[in-house]
Amino acid sequence: METDIKTALDQLLAAIASGDGPVIAAEMGKLDTFLAEGRGQLHPQLVHFLENRSYAKAHMFLGGESDIPVGICGGKHGR
Repeated sequence: METDIKTALDQLLAAIASGDGPVIAAEMGKLDTFLAEGRGQLHPQLVHFLENRSYAKAHMFLGGESDIPVGICGGKHGR
């Protein structure tokens, strides 16, 4: 499922960059479905990013990056 999520994130981020509204909506719908169906199987941090629509961070997480910036929720590095 993570491969499908990464593909949807790739397509979403490309659509955002090009301003393609229909693709943005479609990919966000896919991501919502993946989250609903896979919540119990996905890493909790990935679930957090998808729930909060932090798509760039979810993409970084799936890309294996470890230095993901802290958001307004104050993650472990924000305290």
